[in-house]
Amino acid sequence: MTKAAETDFLVVTAQPGSDTLNDNMLARLAEAIPTLPTADRLGDAAVQYAIAPDMLGIADAMTDRLGDEAIDINRVSDAARQKKMLIADLESTIIEQECLDELAKTIGKEDVIADITARAMRGELDFEPALKERVAMLKNVPESALQELYDNGISLMPGAATLLATLRKHNVFCGLVSGGFAFFASRIADKLNFNRFQCNDLNVENGVLDGTVVEPMLGRAAKADILAAWAAELGFGQDDVLAVGDGSNDLAMLGIAGMGVAFRAKPAVAESARYRITHGDLTALLYLQGYKQNEFA
Repeated sequence: MTKAAETDFLVVTAQPGSDTLNDNMLARLAEAIPTLPTADRLGDAAVQYAIAPDMLGIADAMTDRLGDEAIDINRVSDAARQKKMLIADLESTIIEQECLDELAKTIGKEDVIADITARAMRGELDFEPALKERVAMLKNVPESALQELYDNGISLMPGAATLLATLRKHNVFCGLVSGGFAFFASRIADKLNFNRFQCNDLNVENGVLDGTVVEPMLGRAAKADILAAWAAELGFGQDDVLAVGDGSNDLAMLGIAGMGVAFRAKPAVAESARYRITHGDLTALLYLQGYKQNEFA
């Protein structure tokens, strides 16, 4: 039996509703790059081009032509393209906020805590001591502030609900891992129907935060370890896993996943990741796997 020829895909995604990838743009692109195959429209905000694995330089040519446009271009292999497991970061990925930064507003330390968060996510500070330093500033914050924040200050990242509903519809195992806290992760996991979650937690004493994190702490390397452990438990290879995150503590996880996507990530993280979504929402992760918009749940 003749082995089927391998295929790669250039997947071009934009912000849903932006009309960036309209037919006129695609026609101009085809005229500018004669070697570009016919576009296969995946949805209003995504197209793909089937190319041979040895067809090099075409993504760079496309980037040169579309460099000023708010689009993302990713090259993916057709092999095991639709993943069997999702491992997702929580903060600034599945939700739009960093929970510690939001809690800091209750004590008037938003600027100092947000600065530490940003530096840690860029990889300028070690994750574990940076987390301990920020949580220590929250000592004596009432536990009720967590519920108030969840009720009034936490919003899902655009596309998150569609991503989870579609993957669960296709029997994909979905896990949430976070250096953040169980109070929020448990509620988001329940809301979006994740299969499970693992994260840090805050120590509470007499109804107030005591300024410490429950040990052992889930640190920088833990997300990759969790990904590997869950995949092994469920009989999946790491190539079967789609991972997504935005911070430096996600890099190891993104690196070992079959498809590790830096989503609206810090520059150093985006540069290190093989797959990047900067302009689209989380439905772009479905397009990367070849799902079409009419297959979305």
